[in-house]
Amino acid sequence: MNFFAFDLRKILVVIAVVALPIISINMKRAPGEAPWYQKPFSWTISLMQDSYSNFTSGVRGTTSMYMNLIGIKRQNQSLLRENEELRAQLGSIEELKLENQRLSKLLEFREQTKMKLLAAKVIARDLNPDHESIRINRGYREGLRKLQGIITVNGVVGYVVSTQMDSAQVILLTDRSASIDALVQRTRARGLTNGRSSGSLRLRYLERADDVAVGDAVVTSGSKGYFPKGFPIGRVTSVRKTDFGISQEAMVEPVVSASNLEEVFVVIESGNEDFGDRLSTGFGLPLLSKINSGTNSGPSSGGSASTTPKPTPLPQPAATPSVSSATPRPKPTP
Repeated sequence: MNFFAFDLRKILVVIAVVALPIISINMKRAPGEAPWYQKPFSWTISLMQDSYSNFTSGVRGTTSMYMNLIGIKRQNQSLLRENEELRAQLGSIEELKLENQRLSKLLEFREQTKMKLLAAKVIARDLNPDHESIRINRGYREGLRKLQGIITVNGVVGYVVSTQMDSAQVILLTDRSASIDALVQRTRARGLTNGRSSGSLRLRYLERADDVAVGDAVVTSGSKGYFPKGFPIGRVTSVRKTDFGISQEAMVEPVVSASNLEEVFVVIESGNEDFGDRLSTGFGLPLLSKINSGTNSGPSSGGSASTTPKPTPLPQPAATPSVSSATPRPKPTP
């Protein structure tokens, strides 16, 4: 008879041989310990739970990271907008600070001069390369008239050529059609400045015997009262004499650059003020410091006051015009 043939008794014997040790082991288990037949199921379920927990944790972590990235992106955009707003505010504050400094200088200058001045803002510039002019926000309603001088705390800018109700056109010194009666500060040699190009002037009609040298300061003559006397125009950069003729001319670099003008003064009345005493040692930027030093100088305590004698100007010929236009200046209204 084949041993491997199906025999119920053999199967029962094998089961009994296997089950008896297992039953004996199970009978010896500690209190609270799970039965042996539950352990495979418990292990399988535990493995499945761990796998599911790891999967769900990964999904939750990825979702949370994605949501955080969206939140960070929104926060970053908000911070960028806030940063741009703060930069704009900072730029505005810096602009106000610079404007306040400029206006403080203008106010200080006006308080320390006898001239009647009217402050104005530059609102436009002439785009025509053949003409150099600006437009200011003051007109005949504020008392502006043709040929009135335009200055800054540093020097002469130009003069009014036309007025409207609330604005006026100002021709700059460097325009070819602009002319102003001028003096060489050191020798009092007299001539007429004409615009030559952007950034330079010509001092014409100087007598051939006049002493004019490179570096000499050129100032206003003050005739007809359009400008105060002795106010800075520029500095001589070169002198040219022809082989024949009775005159000479000099190239002059203006002290005021029109490219960065924002605020100016209109000379309503010059008050016959003479800046020659204050600038007798030459002028330079800033002019206001020269004026302050001249104003504050006086007798010291315990010593006698020393005064600088005022230079006597040469006689001024009455036929020399102060500006290129022949239109007489109207009498100022009271």
